[in-house]
Amino acid sequence: MREVAFIKQNKEKWLNFEKTIYNNQFKNPDTLSSQYIQLMNDLAYAQTYYPKSKTISYLNQLASAAFQRIYRTKREKSNRFISFWKTEVPLIVHQFRRYVLYAFLIFGVFVAIGAISAAYDDSFVRLILGDSYVNETLDNIESGDPVAIYKSGSNWGSFIGITLNNLYVGIQSFILGVFGGFGTGYVLMQNGIMLGAFQYMFHDQGVLWESVRGIWIHGAMEIFAIVIEGAAGLLLGASILFPKTFSRMASFKMGLKNGIKILISTFPFTFAAGFLEGFVTRYSNSMPNWLSVGIILVTLGIISYYYLIYPFIVHKKLKLQHVSTV
Repeated sequence: MREVAFIKQNKEKWLNFEKTIYNNQFKNPDTLSSQYIQLMNDLAYAQTYYPKSKTISYLNQLASAAFQRIYRTKREKSNRFISFWKTEVPLIVHQFRRYVLYAFLIFGVFVAIGAISAAYDDSFVRLILGDSYVNETLDNIESGDPVAIYKSGSNWGSFIGITLNNLYVGIQSFILGVFGGFGTGYVLMQNGIMLGAFQYMFHDQGVLWESVRGIWIHGAMEIFAIVIEGAAGLLLGASILFPKTFSRMASFKMGLKNGIKILISTFPFTFAAGFLEGFVTRYSNSMPNWLSVGIILVTLGIISYYYLIYPFIVHKKLKLQHVSTV
């Protein structure tokens, strides 16, 4: 069968299934499961006969969304809280992984802009970070402790204040996605330029390594979480700008729901980053290199695995489970 005929034959079924899934109209999980198997059959057929077609991408996204609905409606012995982190969030991240890529690209570009601007304009770092912060940091570098600024305040006070600020930044980044994603882009721009200028300042003073082994103890999770929160905001913006076959309001509701789930998933990492900054980073200058680098690699590895690797594992496991039932 030619692809055009295949699409024409199944288009109405797919669109009806898509609207039913996203509008949450299924009352009978068995009916949903049955139609899901039909969808998987269509996907397998498309992968066999039209391997380079965009139809495969569309059916993959629809299958992922359908599974989320099945997983929520069928009775599970596992705790709902556990299933949220173990299955639901990874599947959503996999389905909208392109927004994670966009967020990393946007953030990376502005980090580079911040570093390059600081390299070619001596006043840029002060413009971005403020004279008071820069002067204090330079004094700390001269005294032999480049990250001494993280020692100010009590452990608990720093932990609470830093965590609340990071939560605010993440929530703001997501909410501003309502402006077509441009508000989220602005937050990513601010933080990216700030990070680039900040790290270049240490490079310019010849203490880049000292800053990395201290700041990134908490920064690995903190910065990564900000980017993922940015991805949630971009998803929200895209749901408004590109509603596809849905009404703009229906698309917005779906984007809001999925974006909030991604946003919530970053909170444990934000809390962990705040704890590390309040209780561990302040001792980085007295740590052996292997310990500080080890903490950085472990924290970066955990959050990278959860958002960049684990979603593909869950998705692949899902496909294998349902292919075996067909």
